Amino acid sequence: MNQIDLNQRAAIVTGGAQGIGLAIVKRMLASGASVRIWDRDQKLLQQTLSGLSGAVSGDAVDVSDEQSVAQGTAAALAALGKIDILVNNAGIAGANAPTVDYPVDEWERVIGINLTGQFLVCRAVAPHMIKQKYGRIVNIASVAGKEGNPNAVAYSASKAGVISLTKSLGKELATSGISVNCITPAAAKTAIFDQMTEQHINYMLSKIPMGRFVQVEEIAALACWLASEDCSFSTAAVFDITGGRATY
Repeated sequence: MNQIDLNQRAAIVTGGAQGIGLAIVKRMLASGASVRIWDRDQKLLQQTLSGLSGAVSGDAVDVSDEQSVAQGTAAALAALGKIDILVNNAGIAGANAPTVDYPVDEWERVIGINLTGQFLVCRAVAPHMIKQKYGRIVNIASVAGKEGNPNAVAYSASKAGVISLTKSLGKELATSGISVNCITPAAAKTAIFDQMTEQHINYMLSKIPMGRFVQVEEIAALACWLASEDCSFSTAAVFDITGGRATY
């Protein structure tokens, strides 16, 4: 594993109790960062924290709720003293169904967590980064946001929104010492697969030229580089990690 220098940096990772988020937390801890995990599943969060060592703590935060995000931000500042890094990872897959049959309440749930959630967290945390004239924001999107997966309209639309959110915020903060970038992974074998049909999982695999799903550790490596000082001239950008699937 290549060494990434995050020494003395304080980070928030949303949805960090499992899957991609947990892989990012582990890589950040190994890189010297202090990490605050946000996850809405209090029981899972405590189980995860009990299995980690290093400068790590956590809060039960629902990123789709403005008040919960505000409380989590205040608690993170109290615990860490500052926020240098934000990784917006929390998300859900939602139902698999044709657009004409897609339930409206499910659409709103997916958009609320995947897109509005990232907006609310960026809106709460960015002002603190602006004050200190330094920050790294890494938003986890998806290749589905570029290409649009059939039978996953809410997920695809939410991740397309994350890409545009990243571009808008990155340009707004371009002269502030803060970079804002997003990652568009292919599918990884995580608990999110439990929300998908076998047919949809097979469809996603068939689209990847390398013939395998991305590993969460591979996404973590990219996320941690984007969260480092070495990423100094990339902002409002989209970083692909799809095994050759994406063509732009």
